[in-house]
Amino acid sequence: MSTSSPRHVLVAGAGIGGLTLACALRRAGLSVTVFERSEALKWVGAGITVQMNATAALRRIGLCDEVVRAGACPTDSAILKPSGAALTRLPVARIQEELGLPLVCIHRARLQSVLLAHAGAENVRLGRTVTAFHDDGQAVTVRLSDGSSVTGDVLVGADGLRSVVRGALLGDAPLRYSGYTSWRGVCADVSSATPGLVSETWGPGARFGVVPIGFGQTYWFATRNARAGGQDAPGESKARLQSIFSGWHAPIADLIAATDEANILRTDIHDRPPASRWSRGRVTLLGDAAHPMTPNLGQGGCQAIEDAVALAELLAGEGPVDAALAAYEQRRLTRANSFVTRSWSLGRVAQWESPAGRFIRDALFRLVPQGLAARQVRDLVRDAA
Repeated sequence: MSTSSPRHVLVAGAGIGGLTLACALRRAGLSVTVFERSEALKWVGAGITVQMNATAALRRIGLCDEVVRAGACPTDSAILKPSGAALTRLPVARIQEELGLPLVCIHRARLQSVLLAHAGAENVRLGRTVTAFHDDGQAVTVRLSDGSSVTGDVLVGADGLRSVVRGALLGDAPLRYSGYTSWRGVCADVSSATPGLVSETWGPGARFGVVPIGFGQTYWFATRNARAGGQDAPGESKARLQSIFSGWHAPIADLIAATDEANILRTDIHDRPPASRWSRGRVTLLGDAAHPMTPNLGQGGCQAIEDAVALAELLAGEGPVDAALAAYEQRRLTRANSFVTRSWSLGRVAQWESPAGRFIRDALFRLVPQGLAARQVRDLVRDAA
């Protein structure tokens, strides 16, 4: 990828999407400046699964192998009942070998450190939030929280669920609450866990996920139907989780017990209904700013990575900026929005609480042939191309 007059791209937000975009732009020979509101990059203590569609995108910018070395590749995946009986299983190792692509479970801190190294720390300005922008048709100027302003050729809002750039571009709209809250934690591996197995257990209005992320660590997450805005009293998250998941199969109790109370994070789960456009003039959106989704398909960060690589490839072309952003929307909008809708729907079903609903849900998922589930993974990767 090359351009005769390298563009200067301004990026709001140094999350996974913003940093991946900076890596891809630098590889393409473009200039990039990332503005991050935090005073320091203190990565959230949680994990992420970089699925094969996202590792395919990372391979296009030369980062796949390094991300693999920073995480762990699972061998199997399963949806389980609280007893430990399987509803579905997927032979992940076999599919990785067949497609020639890894699936990587990784601590967010390690992933973001890899991305920052290639984005260049000198290109990330900390403690500065994009508060407003002006697009005059020839360039776009951003105003920053410290009172300064910077002008570039393009502005990309990668500033997350509550994006300032999205609000200015598309107008403010309320978030959509999923009906359930979540807890996340990282702890040392426990002996009762099955090595190489990524699992999610579905119970009555609650779920628990187990993700080995390498380097002697396991990431876990939990959900529970709840009213929006609830919080645990200080020091009570672990006890609450132990109560919710009492009697569920190993290693759930051991993982909760092995996690420091201070390292358990609780957040309500929100998304936004799909938007019909992400761009105007020289300004566009990426990742959660464009298509925030619930985490039920594990595609939030993965779709941000796909966005970033596609956008960088298009901006590195010879055509005008508005044409590049139009092509970006055409390539990405329908696909990303489909994950928003599918993830929302899956979450509703997975959180069913009534005995009748759970019986139907479990019966339906037990009937899904392993071959069909594997084909869906192949289609996921193929459609990302």
